[in-house]
Amino acid sequence: MLAFTFPGQGSQRPGMGRPWADHESWELVQEASDVAGRDVARLLLDADADELRDTRNAQLTTFVSSLMVLDAVERLGIEPSFCAGHSLGEYTALTATGVLGFDEGVRLVCERSDAMHQAGIDNPGTMGAVLGLEDDQVEVACRRADSDVWVANFNAPGQVVIAGSAEGVARASAIAKELGAKKVMPLQVAGAFHTPFMVPARDRLRKAIAEANPRDSEVPVVSNVDSAAHSNGEEWSNLLSAQLSSPVRWKHTLLTLAELGVVDFAELGPGNVLTGMAKRTLDNARTISVASPDDLDKLLEWVNAGGPLAAQEVHEGEHLFAVERLVVSPSAGVFAPIGGVDDGALIEVGTVLGHIGDTEVRSPFGGILQSYIAVAGERVTLRQPIAWLRTV
Repeated sequence: MLAFTFPGQGSQRPGMGRPWADHESWELVQEASDVAGRDVARLLLDADADELRDTRNAQLTTFVSSLMVLDAVERLGIEPSFCAGHSLGEYTALTATGVLGFDEGVRLVCERSDAMHQAGIDNPGTMGAVLGLEDDQVEVACRRADSDVWVANFNAPGQVVIAGSAEGVARASAIAKELGAKKVMPLQVAGAFHTPFMVPARDRLRKAIAEANPRDSEVPVVSNVDSAAHSNGEEWSNLLSAQLSSPVRWKHTLLTLAELGVVDFAELGPGNVLTGMAKRTLDNARTISVASPDDLDKLLEWVNAGGPLAAQEVHEGEHLFAVERLVVSPSAGVFAPIGGVDDGALIEVGTVLGHIGDTEVRSPFGGILQSYIAVAGERVTLRQPIAWLRTV
């Protein structure tokens, strides 16, 4: 089975949007700019490293870049059995699976990054990567520091991130070295993320998450908080709220995916940090990172060489069973169902079921609408199933 993984902030880099500027999937950038009220294209094309380091820019650009890559991959007909994302990347995973609509995902990422930025100002902190020390020993170092410092990320064996006050991180770093850490690397970040320093941001974000009303999904997402797979929308409200001030259990997430039968891991978005973590954590994982259009051909070769193709491309008019039909998307974009056409409605040939941008989604069949497959606000790809009906 295949898992899509999505990176968090820190993977952004200047000019990361340039290879995509002429690709069909670039249209997401304008859609995101309209929702966020910000020029995302300029950030992806022209922002320097200092500007992108601001968590408000890092999160938005990484989120949009990853969804742009996802859109391009979905156009190839490749879909996952599971998804997961590191910190911010969890929002990407939830948007990718329809738990959050595209617009909702953009708005939540903007709110999250603003809240984390303010929390970083109100509670100044820093982070450091401890290399070459067991998880429990890193936790011991934090406790022995007797200060405001905690484990923030369990990334991979021998790679743990700590965070807290500058004094606390310095003390814990010194103790970690005494306990045998090979190295402690300071991270250039704007706050002590995934620690109690982020509690004010969590409180602010909780309302925005509730308004987004996370939905159920067919593709489960493995959570940073408990390393378990979830497909129930209601559960994500609490999980996303808790995530801000809880450690990212990424190593445990990878182990969970492996236990669920996942062998192949495709990292979608800027950089290849998660690919390295998967190799470090799992002995038999097949991995690939997709960050540019040039990587799409490599992905197809990787799939053909043994990677899974979880979802077959669906062609317009393809039969599910003798009396069942699929209505598929005529284009890529955000799906908006039309009002008044509900489950159980009698559909005639040519009935408009919704819109994707300015394009109408018309049923080529007559019958009884069984259910919508796409949900309002979901970003769909060309020929992606929208609804299914039963012929009369």
